Parts: sequence; C-alpha cells; structure tokens
Amino acid sequence: MPHRKSLQAGPEQIAYAKILEKGMFFGLVSIIITYLIYVLGVVKPFIPLKTVPTLWANNIHDYLQITNIQPGWAWVPLVGYSDFLNFIPIAILAGVTIICFLSIVPILWKQDDKVFAVLALLEVLILSFAASGILGTGGH
Repeated sequence: MPHRKSLQAGPEQIAYAKILEKGMFFGLVSIIITYLIYVLGVVKPFIPLKTVPTLWANNIHDYLQITNIQPGWAWVPLVGYSDFLNFIPIAILAGVTIICFLSIVPILWKQDDKVFAVLALLEVLILSFAASGILGTGGH
C-alpha cells in the first residue's frame, strides 16, 4: 500500500493562513474606513469628487497628465488627501503576502526544510523588488 500524505495543514501553512486572515481583515476594514472618509468629505480630496466623473473617459496617461499626478510611488506624499488615503490599505493588502512568506521562513528552517525556506525568501525578494517600482513596469 503506497504511503499517503497527511491531509492536516502543517505549522507553516497555519502560520501563513493566520497572518493572511488578519492582514486581509485589517485591509478590508481599512478600505471601508478610508472610503467613508473620502465620500463623506471628512478630509479634502486631491481631485474634487464632482470632477472625478469627467476624468473617467481618459486613459491612464491622459488622466495623470491632466491631474498632474506622477505614476508609481509618487502617491505616498499625497496620503493627506482623502482620495489618496485609500492607497494605504491597498498597499497593505498587496504586502500581506510578503509578510506571510517571511513569517514561514523560520518555521521551514526549523523543520529542516531548507529548500522551501530559501524559496520563501526568494519569493519575498521577488515580490518586494516588483513592488518597489524599480522595474518601471505596471499600469503607469
């Protein structure tokens, strides 16, 4: 009879899932809060809400040029405006996977699963490099 793998989740899977769950919940709640701040006018937006529909017909290049917004991480100094404040939870949601992979490296290393530990570290490096904007790729 062939050996069957356990259907139980390993400690690295549990750790990854717990962090992912908390990160996604925090990100979702943060998106709702920042959206309410925006639509309720609690904080002034960079682009007035009444102007937004007139800009929807533009492609991204024209939109950025008309609004004088720079692509990439140039939104960071603009988080004081409500329409850019919601970028923070989006960045958090995008970064949760990096945190998850980073958190399982010590577990994998302790289990003497060094190949997967190195692969998890490589994943962290690749995702971080891609998120950095150094490559200059993406929708902008």
